[in-house]
Amino acid sequence: MSSSLDNFEIQAWLGEGAYSNVYKVIWKSDKNMYALKKVRMGNLSAKEKENAINEVWILASIKNPYIISYKECFIDEPS
Repeated sequence: MSSSLDNFEIQAWLGEGAYSNVYKVIWKSDKNMYALKKVRMGNLSAKEKENAINEVWILASIKNPYIISYKECFIDEPS
């Protein structure tokens, strides 16, 4: 099963950046709580999109017991 925003129940808005919002969510499949970062890719330049993808790779590579681990990335196309 591939993920989409429909697989999450938003609990609260946590914060925002220049191109993204972060939400506290419940993943419906396992009922656990996560932070979900939603990046608005539509208006980004090619370089900004590249930077966003690089951030995902950096987050995914962090392995530290004091930092919440990275779980998944997906692109949810508008319907």
